[in-house]
Amino acid sequence: MAFGKGHHLHLVDGSAFIFRAYHALPPLTRKSDGLPVGAVSGFVNMVWKMIEDNKGPDAPTHAAVVFDKGSHTFRNDLYDLYKANREEMPEDLRPQIPLTREATRAFNLACLEQEGFEADDIIATLARQAREAGGRVTIISSDKDLMQLVGGGVEMLDAMKNLRIDSEGVEQKFGVGPDRVVDVQALAGDSVDNVPGAPGIGIKTAAMLINEYGSLDELLERAEEIKQPKRRQTLIEHAEQIRLSKQLVQLDDHMPLDYGLDTLEVKDPDPEALLEFLTKMEFRTIVRRVSETLGVEAPTIVETSDTPAAPDEPEMPESKPFDLEAYEVVRDAEALQVWIDRIRDRGYVAVDTETTDLNEMRALLVGISLSVEAGQACYVPLMHRDENAGGLFDGDSLAGGQMDRDLALSMLREVFEDDSILKIGQNMKYDAKIFASVGIDIAPIEDTMLMSYAMHGGLHGHGMDTLAERYLGHKPMPIKELIGSGKSQITFDRVPVDKAAKYAAEDADITLRLWQTFRPGLHRARVTTVYETLERPLVPVLAAMERNGVKVDRDTLSRMSSAFAQKMAALEAEIHELAGESFNVGSPKQLGEILFDRMGFEGGKKGKTGAWSTPADVLEDLATTHDLPARVLDWRQLSKLKSTYTDSLQEHIHPETGRVHTSYSIAGANTGRLASTDPNLQNIPVRTEEGRRIRGAFVPEEGNVLVSLDYSQIELRILAHVAGIDALKEAFRDGLDIHAATASEMFGVPLDEMTPEVRRQAKAINFGVIYGISGFGLARNLRIPRGEAQGFIDRYFERFPGIKDYMDATVKFAKVEGFVQTLFGRKIHTPEINAKGPGAGFARRAAINAPIQGTAADVIRRAMIRMPDAIEGMPAKMLLQVHDELLFEVRADAADALIERAREVMEGASLPAVHLSVPLIVEAGQGQNWADAH
Repeated sequence: MAFGKGHHLHLVDGSAFIFRAYHALPPLTRKSDGLPVGAVSGFVNMVWKMIEDNKGPDAPTHAAVVFDKGSHTFRNDLYDLYKANREEMPEDLRPQIPLTREATRAFNLACLEQEGFEADDIIATLARQAREAGGRVTIISSDKDLMQLVGGGVEMLDAMKNLRIDSEGVEQKFGVGPDRVVDVQALAGDSVDNVPGAPGIGIKTAAMLINEYGSLDELLERAEEIKQPKRRQTLIEHAEQIRLSKQLVQLDDHMPLDYGLDTLEVKDPDPEALLEFLTKMEFRTIVRRVSETLGVEAPTIVETSDTPAAPDEPEMPESKPFDLEAYEVVRDAEALQVWIDRIRDRGYVAVDTETTDLNEMRALLVGISLSVEAGQACYVPLMHRDENAGGLFDGDSLAGGQMDRDLALSMLREVFEDDSILKIGQNMKYDAKIFASVGIDIAPIEDTMLMSYAMHGGLHGHGMDTLAERYLGHKPMPIKELIGSGKSQITFDRVPVDKAAKYAAEDADITLRLWQTFRPGLHRARVTTVYETLERPLVPVLAAMERNGVKVDRDTLSRMSSAFAQKMAALEAEIHELAGESFNVGSPKQLGEILFDRMGFEGGKKGKTGAWSTPADVLEDLATTHDLPARVLDWRQLSKLKSTYTDSLQEHIHPETGRVHTSYSIAGANTGRLASTDPNLQNIPVRTEEGRRIRGAFVPEEGNVLVSLDYSQIELRILAHVAGIDALKEAFRDGLDIHAATASEMFGVPLDEMTPEVRRQAKAINFGVIYGISGFGLARNLRIPRGEAQGFIDRYFERFPGIKDYMDATVKFAKVEGFVQTLFGRKIHTPEINAKGPGAGFARRAAINAPIQGTAADVIRRAMIRMPDAIEGMPAKMLLQVHDELLFEVRADAADALIERAREVMEGASLPAVHLSVPLIVEAGQGQNWADAH
C-alpha cells in the first residue's frame, strides 16, 4: 500500500523509551541467569501500552520504532566535544540494548537504526517524506530536539503524560514557532549534548533576539547594532561557534535510507513470536496480559533455581498486605508515647526521615516515620507548611495537626540514642546526618541497602523501590505523586500531612520487612562478616566525614580560573603562530582544515559531512611529530579544568560552613570502592601541574595543616599476593622500585643500568595487566607498534606465569559460581560472564580485576572504620577518602603524631583477617593545602 493522503505514520523514539524505562523503573534481573532486564521490561510495557492506546479511527496505518546506533555520528566530525559530557552507559543497561531491538521485532514493528546518524535524523527524514506524501505524522517522544519538526501535519505525543505537542505547544516552550526552534537552540546551546551556543544566553533571551531580528543569520549579520555591550560582544566573538551549534542541533531530514514509507505498514503482532520472546525474558505479568488480549493460552514460565545467583537469593517473608489507610498519623505526645513503649518492648524500630532536600547539608527535617511490625507504621509530622504559607519558615506558616518539633525530638532522642534498641533504615547514612543536624546521635543502626549490597553486589540496584518490588512483590507509592516533577515540583514540606503520612509510613513498613527478609539471608549467603565488618560500621564514619567537609579557598579558585583563562589565551596565540594564521581553536572543523588541508599532516579521517575529525587520540598521535596538536591538547585540558573544577567547585562551597561537603555512595560500585558525588572530589587530576594546583585550593583552618596518607601501589601488592608472584613479593619485601624490578625481570636489565624508558614500559604493563589491558591498549599508552606491545605482554606472562594462572582460575570460578570474591569475602556477582558477543570481554576483565580492586577497597574501608577510635582525643578530623588516600585536618603541632598513629592503622588494616605476604606501605605528607600534603 503506497503511503499517501489519509495515512498516519507513528514514529517512536525508541532510545528515549529505553532510557526512560531504565531510569523510571526499578532494576530487574532474569531469575534463570541473573541477566539485567529491567529496562527491557519497561520498554515492553511502554510499547504494549502504546499499541493498546492507539486503536480506533485515529490508529496509525504505518509505524516504526527508531533507535540510535553507536555513539559516533557526523556531528562528532563537526565538533569532537559533541555529547562529550554524557556519562558512560550503565553496565547493567548495556546488555539490554540489543534485547529492546529484539522486543520491537517481536511486536512485528519496524525496527530502524543507521550507523553515523542519530535516531532523530531518521525520524526527521521519515517525517518529511510522509508530510510531502500528504500523510500525517505523530512523533512519540518528549525530546525537545524533535520539536523543530512539528507543523504541517506533524505533531508530537508525550506518551508518558498523554500530552500532544503542536505548534502552539512548541511556541510555549521555546518562545518561537517550530521553524525557528533551531535558531533558538543554536544560541542557547545545550549542556546535556555539549552544544556550546552563545555564552550567557539562555532560551528566553535567545527567543527574544530571534523574534526581534527574524532569524539567526540576520541576528549575526546585524550583531553590531545590539545596544547591550556584553551581548553584542558575545555574538560577535562567538559567531562561528553559534553557527557550528546550529549545524549540531539542525536535524538531517534528507538521510539516505534503505527503506521507504511503504515498508512501515502496521501489522498485527504474531502471538507465537511475541509470547516466545516475553517468555524467554520471564515477564510473567505481561505474558498474562498479552495472552488475554490476543486470545491465546499463556505459556508457562518454568521456575528455576539452577542459577549462579540462587544461593544469595533471600526468601520472601510471609506476606502481609500493604494497607496505606491503616497507617497512623501521630499528632501529640500521648500518641507518640504509645509508639515509644512499643519500640522498647520490641527492642528495634524501622525509621525513616522526610526532608526538604536530597542534599543532607541543605535539608530540613519535615517528619519521621516508624514501624515495629509488618503492616503497622506511623508518621510524625513536624514541619509541614500551611498551603497558603509564603517563602520562609515561621511559626505562623506551619500547617495544623502536627507535633511540636522540639517535644517530639526530645521524646525520640532517648530511643534513638539508646544502645539497647536497634534502629533500622534504608540508606541510613542520610538519616544519621539528618538526625545529627538536630542534635541526635542515632545508634546502633542496621541498613537494608547495605545488606542487599553485601548479598547482591553486581546483580541489581539497592534502592528501596527496587528491593520492595523484587523481594516483597510490592511497588511503593511514587514520590512524584506527591511532589510532582520538573519546574512544578514542590518540596516535601508542601505536601499535605495526610498524603505525606501514607508515603512516609509505607517507607518505614517496607524497610522493616526488608530487614526481616535480609537478616537471615546474610547468613545463607555467607556474607554476614562482610556486612558486619565492612558495611554497617562504615556508615557513621562516612556521615561524620561528610559533615566535616573540607575548606576550599574561593579566592584561590577564582584566581586559578583567571589564570587558566589567561593561559588558554596565551596557548591560542602560540597555536595561531604555529599554524601561521588565526582560527577558532575550539572548532574541530577549522582545526582539521589547518592540520590536514593546509599543513598536510597524515592520518586524518573525514566524517560523513566531509569535515576532518580531530578527537584526542588523533591529536595525541600527531603530537609526537609537531607542537601544534600538542598545544591544542593543552588548551583543551585547561578548558576542561576551568569549567569542571575551578568554576564549578565555587558553587559547592556551603554558605554557612565555607566548606565543600561531598557525599559518598557506599553501595555504588560493585567492587566496594566508594564513589564521591555532589561534588565528585575523587576525580580531581593529580598528574598534571594544573590539576595539582586545583588541589592547592583545598586548605585547613588557621593553625591547622592537611595531612595525606596514601597506600603505595596497593593493588600491585595484592596481585603479587593472590597470584603468588615470588619475584614481585620479594621486590616489595626488599623495598625495591617495583617497576624497575619488573623491567629487570622482563628485559634482563640490571637495576643499576635501568633507563627511564624501560622502567616506564614496565610500569605501564604492571598497571595495565591489573585491568586486563590488550596489546592495542598498551600500544596506544606507550606509543609503540601493536605487535611490539603484544610482545611485551606475552613476555610479562612468560616471566610471571602465576598472573596468567590467576586470571584463568578467576574467570573459571566466576563462570561456575556466578561471582568472584575479595580476600575478605566480599562477593562481586558476574551475571554476564557467560554471555556471548562484545560484552563477554568486558565481563572477563571485570571478573579478573574485581578481587584485586575489591580487596584494596576493603583494606581502606577497614582502616577508615578503625580510624575514629585510633585518633580519638587528637585535634584531628578525617575529611576525605580518594581511592587509596585518606585526607585529614589536624592542629599543626599534632601532625607528626597523627601521621604515626594513622599510618599504623592503615598498614595493619588487613589484620587479623588476612595476612598478606607483602607489606602494606603508606606514604604520608603534610602542608598548608592538599597539593603540598599529597
